[in-house]
Amino acid sequence: MGLELYLDLLSQPCRALYIFARSNNIPFEFKRVQLAKGQHKTEEFRKVNVLMKVPALRDGSFTLAESIAILLYLVRKFKTPDHWYPADLQKRARVDEYLAWQHVNIRAKGSKLFLSKVLLPLITGQPLPPEKLEFATEELNVALKQFEEKFLQDKPFIAGSEVSLADLVALVELMQPVCAGYALFEERPALAAWRGRVEEAVGKELFLEAHQEIMNVKNLTADQFAPELLENFKQQLLKQN
Repeated sequence: MGLELYLDLLSQPCRALYIFARSNNIPFEFKRVQLAKGQHKTEEFRKVNVLMKVPALRDGSFTLAESIAILLYLVRKFKTPDHWYPADLQKRARVDEYLAWQHVNIRAKGSKLFLSKVLLPLITGQPLPPEKLEFATEELNVALKQFEEKFLQDKPFIAGSEVSLADLVALVELMQPVCAGYALFEERPALAAWRGRVEEAVGKELFLEAHQEIMNVKNLTADQFAPELLENFKQQLLKQN
């Protein structure tokens, strides 16, 4: 049995893994797990990941959860080019620093805006009140300012002159609110230029391919979701907002 990656490309971490594996010619079997249909809640998938979340990896009898852990596993197993996770102590520390920071900042704030603009109106049939949408947008803007000033600065990439895991993880997260209709790159020339460099480094066609589904997310309808999942989402999102 070869390497299997269990992914839904609507998910940011899944896209990061897909792009990383494909751009590094890592052989894997793409096991699609459709979150909207609740396929991550099945007993079959539970055998791969007891946490019932994507992404997940199976390599023979070995299974692994959590996107960052999976990325690092692939880096080490397939000995990918050094720039992804540099051997240089300080460059690697910059990658680790961003990966540790991003979960409750870029990821959390970008996901909240995406869910507020796309999923909550889809489920409830009502748009989020403007003041709440404005608050979610401002929260993301604060994180973006921190990202530019602390992590990107005047460098081509987060760890220096070459693309790393940090850049890939960052960009797929930022594409989530972009695909929800928030033009966050339009008035941020430094971020826009960085985005172009990251896309070029991984391959523009591959990047577009991985984001094709999320770019059409506004075409989703409520009847495409498993009913029990829809109700669960509704309760969670209403609590958050």
